Amino acid sequence: MKTKNPNSRSNVDPSKTKVYLLGSGIASLASAVYLIKDAKVPGDNIHIMEQDNVTGGCLDGSGEEEKGYFARGGRMHEMHYVCYWDLLSNISSLDDPKVSITEESFAFNKKFVSNAQARLLKNGEIMDVSSFGLSKSDQLDMLKLIFSSEHTLGKKRIEDWFTQEFFSTNFWLIWTSMFAFQKWSSLAEMRRYYIRFIHLLPNFHKLGGIMRTKYNQYDSVVIPTENWLRKRGVHFDMETQVMDIDFDFASDEKTATVIHYKNNNGEEKEIVIGKEDYVFITNGSIAESSDIGSMTAPPKLKDKASSGSWTLWEKIAKKDPAFGNPGVFSDQIDLQKWESFTVTLKDPTFHEHMENFSGNTDGTGGLVTMTDSNWLMSIVIARQPHFANQPKDVKIFWGYGLYPDRIGNHVKKKMSECSGEEILQELFYHLKISEKMQPIMDAGKANCIPVMMPFVDSLFMPRELGDRPEVIPNGSTNFAFLGQFAEVPNDCVFTVEYSVRCAQTAVYTFFETDKRVLPIYQGHHDPEVLINATKALNR
Repeated sequence: MKTKNPNSRSNVDPSKTKVYLLGSGIASLASAVYLIKDAKVPGDNIHIMEQDNVTGGCLDGSGEEEKGYFARGGRMHEMHYVCYWDLLSNISSLDDPKVSITEESFAFNKKFVSNAQARLLKNGEIMDVSSFGLSKSDQLDMLKLIFSSEHTLGKKRIEDWFTQEFFSTNFWLIWTSMFAFQKWSSLAEMRRYYIRFIHLLPNFHKLGGIMRTKYNQYDSVVIPTENWLRKRGVHFDMETQVMDIDFDFASDEKTATVIHYKNNNGEEKEIVIGKEDYVFITNGSIAESSDIGSMTAPPKLKDKASSGSWTLWEKIAKKDPAFGNPGVFSDQIDLQKWESFTVTLKDPTFHEHMENFSGNTDGTGGLVTMTDSNWLMSIVIARQPHFANQPKDVKIFWGYGLYPDRIGNHVKKKMSECSGEEILQELFYHLKISEKMQPIMDAGKANCIPVMMPFVDSLFMPRELGDRPEVIPNGSTNFAFLGQFAEVPNDCVFTVEYSVRCAQTAVYTFFETDKRVLPIYQGHHDPEVLINATKALNR
């Protein structure tokens, strides 16, 4: 619904307004689109300040045939991402200027429907997941969770709520590998997910209802959106790191006054925020401080010292309690990290084997999880090509391990200590195809690029109300928080929908438009959805 900030400045002329967007993730890109399209702010008045040399934040994807392709991860979508699909309905697809990304994506998913037939494996064999394996006690605990309030749950962990037996059920194995929740993750966050995606439960074991973009999200979403913005004059200030922000605090107002930053030459500079200007801040990042390994070397584990986004949030959080508590999300890296890997193959053997083994053509199977893997390895074979510049004879797949500090079952090392080659050896061992794939590796036709992400699960850390700042804190006259660490009631972090909802909230609150923030889908209010979900849990 549309909101009106009582402390926003009246009679601001959009044509004279400058807006500074800190970070270039989907939240900032969406904000820029809505600022131009709905708030009528000229593109030339918008600056996106990004510390890296590439846009997109977590929505990355790059590479080429010889060096290999790479993506830290991919985002699963579904049809009720109303804010996200609204945004992309305005942007032409990468391949066809007459077709929007939304139109392209819905057509793509109508053609390649998710219907995983090998969702969970054990000892290299496909498990029967027709039943979630939940006991009556587990089902009762799920029901109690729905009717509990976030306030009463507080900082409880998932393991504080459920019995130990729950964590060996098919339901949990599907849940933890699909969403990357850990036993120690926030129970309140799990509740949000359960309510938000309850309509997917009947086909949850087959990934039914899950949608993807035609290519990786950098090619399919970021590049077209960036092109749209550049054509309208938006400034992309790359390799520009914001170091601090000054604020003026009055009795009932908070106003951003100065942005302190380093430009791409390392010079320290500042921007004085004018009376009609705004600052939108992406606070925190799940992709910050990532490190990339290679076929012969493991990635390194970095910390906050290399993260501009986390250090900026820490600085400004000290200035006002309403700006949140970043340490809640970033101070326990060993509970937040996991490792992903992208594999480039100049040989079709692996993809042909997986198609014959699973019964899924590429792009229809989604996650395949090896439940007896000490690392809890999962892989995804997306529809090929997964990169816009990917040759027809090159195949790509992506995977991750949720427990990178555990010793492998075959390679007797922690995943975090393994090279790309060793990760492939462990994977092929679990799939029982080592002999088939070793000649391909020996011939140099396989390239595995691992990446360690120290903050990737930070958004699931147990938290309380106030640990994430509101998108527009009470009293703010000219600044907003965007992204996964701003507070959006009832919606789910780790989704692109969450970030775009922040963008709509910020733009439609500060600027007079005829637009409203689109409502969150409330499937749990639909009796038919509840009946079908209950039947699924009882299977």
